[in-house]
Amino acid sequence: MLRKIRTILAVIFFVLITLLFLDLTGTIQHWFGWMAKIQFLPALLALNVGVVIGLVLLTVVFGRIYCSVICPLGVFQDVVSRISSMRKKKKNRFRYSSAIAWLRYTVLVLFIAAFIAGISSFVALISPYSAYGRIASNLFAPIYDWINNCFAYFAKRADSYAFYSVDVWIKGIGTFVVAAVTFIAIAILAWRNGRTYCNTICPVGTVLGFVSRFSLFKITFDIDKCNGCKLCSYRCKASCINPAEHKIDFSRCVACMDCIGNCNQHAISYKFIPKKQTSKSAESHEAETVDTARRSALTATAILAATSLLNAQKKQGDGGLAPLVDRKEPKRKTPLTPPGSLSAKHFAQHCTACQLCVTACTNKVLTPSGDLMNFMQPVMSYKNGACRPECTKCADRCPTSAIKPITREEKTSIQIGHAVWNKDACIVVKDSVSCGTCGRNCPAGAIHLVPRDAMQEMLLAQSQKGDGGRHHHGPQILMIPAVDEERCIGCGMCEYLCPARPVSAIYVEGHEVHKTI
Repeated sequence: MLRKIRTILAVIFFVLITLLFLDLTGTIQHWFGWMAKIQFLPALLALNVGVVIGLVLLTVVFGRIYCSVICPLGVFQDVVSRISSMRKKKKNRFRYSSAIAWLRYTVLVLFIAAFIAGISSFVALISPYSAYGRIASNLFAPIYDWINNCFAYFAKRADSYAFYSVDVWIKGIGTFVVAAVTFIAIAILAWRNGRTYCNTICPVGTVLGFVSRFSLFKITFDIDKCNGCKLCSYRCKASCINPAEHKIDFSRCVACMDCIGNCNQHAISYKFIPKKQTSKSAESHEAETVDTARRSALTATAILAATSLLNAQKKQGDGGLAPLVDRKEPKRKTPLTPPGSLSAKHFAQHCTACQLCVTACTNKVLTPSGDLMNFMQPVMSYKNGACRPECTKCADRCPTSAIKPITREEKTSIQIGHAVWNKDACIVVKDSVSCGTCGRNCPAGAIHLVPRDAMQEMLLAQSQKGDGGRHHHGPQILMIPAVDEERCIGCGMCEYLCPARPVSAIYVEGHEVHKTI
């Protein structure tokens, strides 16, 4: 019964968290967005103290239930392992192996060091929730969108609007490659050896594994009933049951309950174990390096928590303009970060590159970065769309508070950058043709169209004054943009709609620190 309950809960969490990265309508996010916010590392970075304490207490009481139920990457490994057992028609395929403690704690120390040093690419690479998020958004989402478009195609021919087509696109080549390699590597490890990634590389698994040594409820042996068949260890995907000595390494046990269901002698149970109880009820397996490992885990966990506390401080057309194609990204001195991210530093320190905000961005403004220092973290680009002032989807979904929740009213007053006019690229100056696209479409009213030169200004004054009620019909008056930087919020509507090529004649320069105007 315990195994069935655990399996049902794991499936529910896994499916719903996966749908968060595939959701086209926002319905899943509305009801189940909290599932992303109770992931361990995102909650720690967001300083959700209640969630972190809750997860630690959950582990202290029940063991590593988090890893076998809540963590999507952990459940993904279980799915792959189960498929492997079915394909091989060999259920009892695992064996006990000693813990590789030096590797686990080395990876944890490197993870914390990278976090402190601001090497976000390494942090994002091995963070379990972020790793699965990239797999879902880069590998599963395109397939999901393609299936949706197939339904939309047939629905349209049936005069139904139950489905609508969406663009199927690769969000970033570098991130796609990383997601594919991660998927293949973890799938191979899970296919061959079950929970290898969880118990050798995953920093969250290492931290919770240390805590689970002291859990109140544990898997225990009844030595009097055990006949030494070893079926329990054959089904243990964490390879943590030593049947010869009737010992279990609780730092690796994820409380999946498979061993209980596989024991024909009912010699294994899951029950409350007093701290002082010893020997016969089979306590945790203590390796030779246990004292050093415990000290390392305590130090690493304290550093991670302290560092987190310190770090806390649709497309619009324009009249008859030609399609916007072959656009190149302008060279910005300061990259743009989403409204609600407070500053470039805050965003870099809190973002784990899970890609949930990228998935939520319907205008494709957020794309994974290819820069080495903030590799895979989202950056803003106005090549495919503009950041609409009324949209707050990225802020609503971010589980780490790298993008803090904001209202629509607050977003319209947050300045993430300001528009800059490039005179040499503007078609009004270069080709002497009338445009004014940027001024007509600025939602903040920060761009004013002014005459190109003094002669044009004089002609404009005459045309506005008129002559006896008759309109002035003189030479064409060419207008160029003048940017009010204090009023501009950096939404990028001007840059996106500018018809100049290969780069926009007006683009947005980012601000290191956002301000309210």
